Amino acid sequence: MRKPLITLMLCFATAAGVAAERSDQSLTPVEGRPPAPELDLLDMEGVRHRMADYRGKVVIVNFWATWCPPCREEMPSMQRAYEQLREEGIEMLAVNIGENEDIIFAFTANYPVEFPLLLDLDSATIQNWPVRGLPTTFVVDPQGRLAYRAIGGRAWDDPDLLAPVRRLKD
Repeated sequence: MRKPLITLMLCFATAAGVAAERSDQSLTPVEGRPPAPELDLLDMEGVRHRMADYRGKVVIVNFWATWCPPCREEMPSMQRAYEQLREEGIEMLAVNIGENEDIIFAFTANYPVEFPLLLDLDSATIQNWPVRGLPTTFVVDPQGRLAYRAIGGRAWDDPDLLAPVRRLKD
């Protein structure tokens, strides 16, 4: 019963409250820069990813689902941003919530991406992160702390949006 309730809450939060934050294309600083919650998930190729593996790097962590319209809308811009950022040593991870590999594989036929798509099959990981709707994206600083959050879709290849992400490397 817990998984459908979480899905319903995410759908509601996405529909009800994220449009205003998206309109300004900004990132919201996370107060106090708390440590990023643990993440220990497999990607589509079966490779394990842990937050600890990314210590010392800036990491963009996106929570999404294929059924989420703003998630689908922002995915191409995330790929374009990744093409720029990977050369700068900034990582990008997209955590899919509750969907299996077949669904995600079919999705990537229309939305090809090169960054890791992680599988949160039982929605356990999302429960540890302060996600308020889908998509929600966090920027983790090199010390492993939550620096920024974006609730709702963004144009991730926007230079103004990426400027504070890039500054975290300094």
